[in-house]
Amino acid sequence: MSEPLLKSLQCLGPAGLHRMAYWEWGQRDNPRVLVCVHGLARQGRDFDALARRLSAQYRVICPDVVGRGRSDWLANPAHYQIPNYVADMVSLLARLDVEQVDWVGTSMGGLIGLGLAALPGSPVRRLVLNDVGPSIRYEALQRIGSYLGQPVEFETAEQGAAYLQGISQGFGPHSAEQWLALSRPMFRAVDGKLRLHYDPRIAVPFAAVTPELAAAGEAALWAAYDHLRCEALLLRGADSDLLSRETAEAMTQRGPRATLHELPGVGHAPTLVAAEQIALVEGFLNKA
Repeated sequence: MSEPLLKSLQCLGPAGLHRMAYWEWGQRDNPRVLVCVHGLARQGRDFDALARRLSAQYRVICPDVVGRGRSDWLANPAHYQIPNYVADMVSLLARLDVEQVDWVGTSMGGLIGLGLAALPGSPVRRLVLNDVGPSIRYEALQRIGSYLGQPVEFETAEQGAAYLQGISQGFGPHSAEQWLALSRPMFRAVDGKLRLHYDPRIAVPFAAVTPELAAAGEAALWAAYDHLRCEALLLRGADSDLLSRETAEAMTQRGPRATLHELPGVGHAPTLVAAEQIALVEGFLNKA
């Protein structure tokens, strides 16, 4: 399948119903399902290269987390929180009507997967955590907060892609064609200009995170990680400012004892576009 189908479902949140969009690749009757979930300010089309590669083996589902992409924006920005995203994914899995899934999560998408996989009776079989773990460097949160939700607009997709490249150096090297393909779904047309696809108010709860709240969240995430019963692969950009090597090494010794692969020349976060990155994910998902 060269292009995915765009679908949606209704989810129940603290303030009522909202619609979550998702992109579906591969055969609908394939019992092997892979869910790929993006980072904080990204969207489901980030996984096009990975999904194209794996759609012959999997039914690949790439949601736009609420507030991003083609999904609804929430009335109350305080509800842009990981537990609410996990609840939305439970609704998504019910829609898919499968007993077991594999999960690839980049940054925020990894934390959502971690939350889901730690639940008793979770259907997650194998979990790929892409440059994220229970301990997140506060300096990286400050860096992300410096541009998150800023009111920028562009005349062309190429102009917007140049802006995104400026704030995404950690993604590592890409060809011009690869970068434009990653960038085009990041914009929506408003009054003849291109704006970023997400609700700028996702920055509200993000900005409210203090070092004290981050520490409390870290303790909860480690507890969830230690409860995982699925197999886990941890990808770390060798230059990541969000996932430290110390945390990555600890994740190989605790909980599911994740298999760690470091990617040279990449920071936060690997895009899973390069052939060698895709091969790491494919090999892990398909191992006996």
